[in-house]
Amino acid sequence: MADAVRGASDLDSWLAPFLEVMGRKTRRTWAPLYLRGLLGPGERKSLQPMAMRLGLSGHDQLQHFIASPAWDDAPLWTVLAREADRLVGGPDAFLVVDDTALPKKGELSVGVARQYCGQLGKKANCQSLVSVTLAQGEVPVPVGLRLFLPETWTEEPDRCARAGVPGTEMAPPSKGEIALAELDRLRAAGVRFGTVLADAGYGASGEFRKGLTGRGLLWAVGIPRVQKVYGTAVQVTVPPGRRRRPVPDEEPRPAEEVLAGQSWRRVTWRQGTKGALAARFAATRVRVGDGGIWANNRHLPGEEVWLVGEWRSSGERKYHLSNLGPDASLRVLASTIKARWICVQAHQQLKQELGLGHFDGRSWTGLHRHALMTCIAFAYLQHLRLAQHRRTSRGKNAAPHPGTATITGPARPASGYLPPAVRPPRQTSPMPALQTPVPAHDPL
Repeated sequence: MADAVRGASDLDSWLAPFLEVMGRKTRRTWAPLYLRGLLGPGERKSLQPMAMRLGLSGHDQLQHFIASPAWDDAPLWTVLAREADRLVGGPDAFLVVDDTALPKKGELSVGVARQYCGQLGKKANCQSLVSVTLAQGEVPVPVGLRLFLPETWTEEPDRCARAGVPGTEMAPPSKGEIALAELDRLRAAGVRFGTVLADAGYGASGEFRKGLTGRGLLWAVGIPRVQKVYGTAVQVTVPPGRRRRPVPDEEPRPAEEVLAGQSWRRVTWRQGTKGALAARFAATRVRVGDGGIWANNRHLPGEEVWLVGEWRSSGERKYHLSNLGPDASLRVLASTIKARWICVQAHQQLKQELGLGHFDGRSWTGLHRHALMTCIAFAYLQHLRLAQHRRTSRGKNAAPHPGTATITGPARPASGYLPPAVRPPRQTSPMPALQTPVPAHDPL
C-alpha cells in the first residue's frame, strides 16, 4: 500500500511532457488535479464526487477545465501516443481497433442513440466510441477514443451544434473511416507497431481492409461467416461481346463453407491463469471477394490472404482474414488473432476503475477530454507497474518484460510475464498534495 502511494507521488514529474504542451498555468494545475480525482478512491468519477474527494469548494473549475473549447487538447493526445510507444511500442506490438459503448439515459448527451451496446449485450441508449489500443505481450495502453455519431445526430446539424460538435465532424464518417484516421494520427506521432487487429465490425468492410493494405500494414480482422472468397487459382477473364465485363472462372463461396472441409487442429496460443488457452483452428489461402461487382452483387477476387477459422470449446465458430505472409504458421495466425482480447480488459479498467463512462456533461469537447484524461491515467498506472516489474526483475535476474524488444513474434513465450490487472492503487490516505496551489478562478 505504501509503495502504491509513493508511486502516485511522482505523478507531477511523470506528467511533465504533458504539462509542457498545455499553455496556461491554470491548465497545468487543473490537469494533475483531475487525474488525481480519476486515480483516487471512490466509486464515482464524475465531477462533483471528485471535487469533494479532492477537498475543493466546488466543481466549477474542474468543469471549466474539462469542457472548455478554448484550448486544443490535440498536443496531449500526441504526447500520450509517444508515452505509450515508449512503454510498449515496437515492431512486435499490436494496434487493436475496437468499439466501446457508454450507456446513457436521456437524449442530450452528444452522440447518444439507441444502438448496440457491448457492455449490455443488446441495443440500448448509449454513446459509441471507436477505440485504438497499443499493446505488446499482455500490456495494453489505450491511445485513442473518438465518438461515433449515428445518423440520428448527423441528420440534425442544429442538434450537433448545441452539443458543440465541430463542423468538420458533422459529415457522417463510418467507424472504419474514424479508425483509419486515428491510425494515421498515431503513425504521424511516431507510434511503432507490427500488426493491426480488429473484430468483424471493422473486418467486414472491404474498404477498411484495403485502407490497411494501402498503408503497407499487416492486419488480422474478424469477418462474418458468409464473407465470400475465391480459391487462389481463380482467373479473371473478359468474355467476348459488347459488354466486355470481367468475370471470374469460378463462383465465390462463403468462408464457413470453404473451411468446413479443412483439417482443424488444436492450437494453444498462451498460458492463462487457469491453464493453457486453446481452441481448434483451420486456415487456408484465399482471394477475398471484395473487388468490383461483376454480377448480382457478386464481387471480383481481390487480395490473396489467409482465411482462418476458430472452433471454440463452446461449439461457436469464428472467422478471420489476415494478410500475414504465406509462410505464417497456424500457431502464429492463432496467437495474432487472439491478441485482440487485451483491449477488452483495457476497456473494463477504463470504465470500472477510472470512470470513463462517468462523465455527466453533454458536450463533444467534454466527453473527448474526459476520455483523454482516463487514457493518460491508464498510461500512468502502466508506467508504475512496468517500472516496478523491472525493479523486481533485476533483483531476481528474471526474464525481461514483454514490452521490451526481446519478444520476437506475436506468440506469447511460455515464461512470459502476465502483469496484474490494471487497477488504481487502493488508498487509505489522500492522494499526495500538488506541488502548486489550487488557483483562483482564471480563464483556461
